[in-house]
Amino acid sequence: MKPKKNGTFNAQAFLESAGIAKKIVDYRRGEVIFTQGDPCEHVLYIQKGNVKLSVLSKSGREAVVAMLGTGEFFGEGCLAGQPVRMGSATATADSTILLVDKNQMVRLLHKQHALSDRFIAHMLARNIRIEEDLIDQLFNSSEKRLARTLLLLARYGKHDKPVRAVPPISQETLAEMVGTTRSRVNFFMKKFQRLGFIDYTNGLKVNNSLLTVVLHD
Repeated sequence: MKPKKNGTFNAQAFLESAGIAKKIVDYRRGEVIFTQGDPCEHVLYIQKGNVKLSVLSKSGREAVVAMLGTGEFFGEGCLAGQPVRMGSATATADSTILLVDKNQMVRLLHKQHALSDRFIAHMLARNIRIEEDLIDQLFNSSEKRLARTLLLLARYGKHDKPVRAVPPISQETLAEMVGTTRSRVNFFMKKFQRLGFIDYTNGLKVNNSLLTVVLHD
């Protein structure tokens, strides 16, 4: 696999190429991709769609730890020796997922430097996001956490657009991600809408001005 002319590596094209042992599976919205406690046997790559990663406590409480989109890896814990899945993955939209056997992935990362660089960049970005989420939970109000979550879901900073659409998501899921109640999420969403930070016309859209909530002390 050669880099594109602009110098970026096309991970999807490489993973789809001949000679790589993989499986491609289509999931409908709401369908479970893997469940907490399942054997860790594959690294997964989102060709199309959106995926929710969540963890279930012993008391039965669910916490959403990430919302992923096209072009992102997940399930990489198997490469670090995790025998079973530490959480669950669910398609939040009709999705196409590419599964690569963990042993095959290890060999690819050793042999293909471009893929290895892309994967390391993904892991570093994920670790930074986890650290930011922890700081967010420790020091910020639920209103700020919700605003930051909406901006992240809208991929703030990745496209030069003042308003961005958010993939379909329920207020229950937002509450699980933020660590608050659905009623509080509903209260803040109405406030954001009243202030013009979000818009519900033809789906949920987020205005960059919502960033003022995150930055306000």
